[in-house]
Amino acid sequence: MNTLKTGFLLTLLTLLLVGMGSALGGSSGAMIAFIIAAGMNFFAYWNSDKIILKMYNAEEAGPDTPLYKMVEKLAHKGGLPMPKVYIIPTDSPNAFATGRNPENAAVAATRGIMALLSHEELEGVMAHELAHVANRDTLIGTVAATFAGAIAMIGSMMQWAAIFGGRGGDGDRGNVAGGLILAFIAPVAASLIQMAVSRSREYLADARGASLCGNPMALARALDRLQQGSIRRPMEEARPATAHMFIVNPLSGSSMARLFSTHPPMEERIARLKAMAGR
Repeated sequence: MNTLKTGFLLTLLTLLLVGMGSALGGSSGAMIAFIIAAGMNFFAYWNSDKIILKMYNAEEAGPDTPLYKMVEKLAHKGGLPMPKVYIIPTDSPNAFATGRNPENAAVAATRGIMALLSHEELEGVMAHELAHVANRDTLIGTVAATFAGAIAMIGSMMQWAAIFGGRGGDGDRGNVAGGLILAFIAPVAASLIQMAVSRSREYLADARGASLCGNPMALARALDRLQQGSIRRPMEEARPATAHMFIVNPLSGSSMARLFSTHPPMEERIARLKAMAGR
């Protein structure tokens, strides 16, 4: 069900983007909008992992480190290629996965998460991140974020076009008003769709990660502790555009960030893991 939902939401993003391009410049505008999104996705496909790792000053962990050995064990158990392993030098507890496919993936954990969680809890978290890799969520999240970014950019173009191109009769003024409404509403709608994509993928990664580590309750405990730890020590260097990649919202210290969270309610995630453990 979550996979079908993801496909539906990505289709909505595509239609929204093409519709905005059409409103801006007819059929040629729709084609230009689609080409812009394709170009942005091509760039993100090849470079998004390098950009985010550099953004958070991630340092590659060597084969002799405990984190590397933990990931190696889980990857072998899950039949996955060994990803690169990184440590982010921040005390805020969190983790994420990136990379265009399982053969070119990377997982990263913060210094704070390794200090906060027990071995079993951290293993549950890294299994969750490997589940994202196996499910190709890193690529899906990148595509959704790129489409949302393209829609925001075209929305800005439409605002200026409506303001400076809206001189004429009543019909023109109606088109200007309609263009302005679409220019403001479409980026918000795109962001909400992006959030829905991210939320549906988190449930899948929780279930697959719990199965991979063999301990749903360890992952449930980790999520609870991470939620509290992130509130006490939010990641000040986190960017809203990358918040969906982390296992818990790195911006959760802000009430507004919680309202527009890219993550499903933590209580629901924990409840599902407890039910899985009961089965």
